[in-house]
Amino acid sequence: MTTLQSVRSAPPPDRGPGPGSGAGPEGGAAPAGVLPGADLLEDLLSGTPTDEQPVTHVHRLPVRESRTLPWPEWVAPDLRQRLEDHGVRAPYRHQVEAAQLAHDGTSVVVATGTASGKSLAYQLPALSRLAEDDRACVLYLAPTKALARDQLAAVAALADPSVRPAAYDGDTPMEERDWVRRHSRWIVTNPDMLHRGVLPAHQKWSSTLRRVAYVVIDECHAYRGVFGSHVGHVLRRLRRICRRYGAEPVFVLASATVSDPAGAAGRLVGAPVVAVTDDGSPRPGATFALWEPPLTERTGEHGAPLRRSAANDTASLLADLVERQARTLAFVRSRRSAESVADQARRVLVERGRADLAGRVDSYRGGYLPEERRELERALSSGELLGVATTNALELGIDIAGLDAVVLAGYPGTLASLWQQAGRAGRAQRESLVVFVARDDPLDHYLAHHPRAVFGRPVEATVTDPSNPYVLGPQLCCAAAELPLVPADLAEFGGPVAEARVEELVAEGLLRRRPTGWYWAGRGRPDVDIRGDGAAPVSIIEGATGRLLGTVDGGAAHSTVHTGALYVHRGETFVVDEYDVEDACAVVHPESPEWTTVARDVTDLSVVDVDRSRRLRTVTAHTGVVDVVNQVVAYQRRRQGSGEVLAEFPLDLPPRQLRTRAVWLTLDERAVDRAEVDDATLPGALHAAEHAAIGLLPLLATCDRWDLGGLSTAVHPDTGAATIFVYDGHPGGAGFAERGYATLRRWLQATRATIASCECESGCPSCVQSPKCGNGNDPLDKAGAVRVLDVVLDELAAADERQGGDLQDEDLQDGDLQDGDLGDAGAAREADAGAASDADAGVAPGAEDDLVF
Repeated sequence: MTTLQSVRSAPPPDRGPGPGSGAGPEGGAAPAGVLPGADLLEDLLSGTPTDEQPVTHVHRLPVRESRTLPWPEWVAPDLRQRLEDHGVRAPYRHQVEAAQLAHDGTSVVVATGTASGKSLAYQLPALSRLAEDDRACVLYLAPTKALARDQLAAVAALADPSVRPAAYDGDTPMEERDWVRRHSRWIVTNPDMLHRGVLPAHQKWSSTLRRVAYVVIDECHAYRGVFGSHVGHVLRRLRRICRRYGAEPVFVLASATVSDPAGAAGRLVGAPVVAVTDDGSPRPGATFALWEPPLTERTGEHGAPLRRSAANDTASLLADLVERQARTLAFVRSRRSAESVADQARRVLVERGRADLAGRVDSYRGGYLPEERRELERALSSGELLGVATTNALELGIDIAGLDAVVLAGYPGTLASLWQQAGRAGRAQRESLVVFVARDDPLDHYLAHHPRAVFGRPVEATVTDPSNPYVLGPQLCCAAAELPLVPADLAEFGGPVAEARVEELVAEGLLRRRPTGWYWAGRGRPDVDIRGDGAAPVSIIEGATGRLLGTVDGGAAHSTVHTGALYVHRGETFVVDEYDVEDACAVVHPESPEWTTVARDVTDLSVVDVDRSRRLRTVTAHTGVVDVVNQVVAYQRRRQGSGEVLAEFPLDLPPRQLRTRAVWLTLDERAVDRAEVDDATLPGALHAAEHAAIGLLPLLATCDRWDLGGLSTAVHPDTGAATIFVYDGHPGGAGFAERGYATLRRWLQATRATIASCECESGCPSCVQSPKCGNGNDPLDKAGAVRVLDVVLDELAAADERQGGDLQDEDLQDGDLQDGDLGDAGAAREADAGAASDADAGVAPGAEDDLVF
């Protein structure tokens, strides 16, 4: 482990003046009493007994000096003056390079680190064009409302009054929308509103669409998986309609550092894009600590040892940092955790006699009402709030100058998100502190002890699949409803794949062929949800008052707001009295019980089609299409803190069906015999291997564990053999399972090593247990899982030797993953005593901030 002394002896960061990073002012001096990152960490750890030492590794992020270039000659003097007045005295190299490409008419993506001033790369050419042409306009798209409002304020401070920047999203009052459409020349919106509000009404928007000079797509790395595939088609529809009105806008995209940004951006917009990746911005030094809560004397299911809760440690750290006047964001993994961590931190401060600071701690998440979000954003930006527990709703872009620390409660799903969240700290040109607190699961456990998997690997490439029939078909219907499709259009929507899909849509009666093209044949407009499974958001209503508390995603409602569920809103707890599936609402009453609730469900899976198979000897790997039927059937009340099951209650909720893509392994009887597992232990061995494999895939594919599901069974009716399935939790698939198939050997090597290296005896949350297992983590056989994986890996190694090379992901370099890099058990589901499944099928990921309508 890097010693704290060696971290402290590193040269201090340069705190002298430098150019601003974007349209905002530079950060100032640290508030009195706030320590730099290394000293802050040492202060936090002072007095901690050696046997409770939670820090497993300390990494020093070095200072990076700025590199600037002169202002481009085409930047008008008044715009330059306004930028200088806001602290931007000289633009960074990457800002000038990207701005010049965009000014010259080339679509560009600037992919540099957090707080590197990517905004200026599009503000310079866009505002210059608006100054030169008083009819030109700009469309700006953001994945979250927090980012959109932040950027709207930045542009309003820089733009000439004639630009009249304005927001057009779900929070815009109806009476203001016509004004925005008629008068604004910088329209801040999101893909959802473009999809539902602008493109279907393009005739009303024609005067705007014919004048679009630039389309800005901020934080474009957020558009991945099924959501990203939908957004890609929305952008193709936008380009098609702009051409209809005579416009050919230049696309300027901003992204966190990702692998192959030019390719990813080009796939997103459907046109060539040039990447600018050489980051010229300064970076203050940072101390990055990996923190694993120690084991406790408590035991969980089946006597497995439990670690101290990552949420508890995060809440304590948040309180400790606030007490030291350090402005801090704590990123958590769920809406409920955001509420819980903030509440715990406030209680800790009150117990320490610092009630004055407890009022400066709050939570932020999707599902809050618009006015609540705006007030929290204002208080956070002004420094009125010192500590905020947040979901990934605050991950993207909002400019919070002067944060001293970031705490990450668990791995956020991708390295890109990890670095994006970590980069929230350090905007004030002083050394910051980042603490990654490992949850009690395999992936976090592995990362806490293998820092090279965090600090030594490139970030992932974004994964999208525009050819997904569940995406392509609805998007072609949307396009045809806007303007009749003609053969020339189909090239942009996928070429031969789109042509075949159009014919299917005609056969289904959704499109009608005419000599002038294909027309939408349905009534009204196509109703397409680009973010999830199409389920409407569920409203949370307080029964006694009729007050709307917030919303939850329809796809997650069955497991989070079922009758009897505990619901938390801004520190207040409620119990659901009734969940009405048809009306999409849950009625609640305030209550503060000593228990929490966990949904139980059952899953059934059938194989629809096998696309590819890799026959080894006694083991075969497959990838293809599957049907998954999932039903929430009960919920448990568990004692807060210990997780002890107090009671279980049945539920009567309808099943949900998902057709998606999967990777699966079948083991014949010879393989089972070689693994030395008998009929009694085989289900537990497969189940344990499945739990760990699901959790390990996120570091090999650009996905989160919630993107995945799984099932294992000693004899599956469609394969006739012992089988482990891992599937994409999205209609039609998102490419994640196929990435697992492509990197099968490394994936399973990592899975095997993670299970075998865990210090527990028979399985625990750090290796094979899942806290949301629908069958109570029973059966599980840790040792049997290792032996099963040994058999599979032996056959994969032998096959690779015969073929002269292994079947691996082309993006992974030798040495990127060794000795079992990766792990995370994910959320589990069970079908019956001999079959088990993991994760919420069909729950789409993405930024937590609710965007629309």
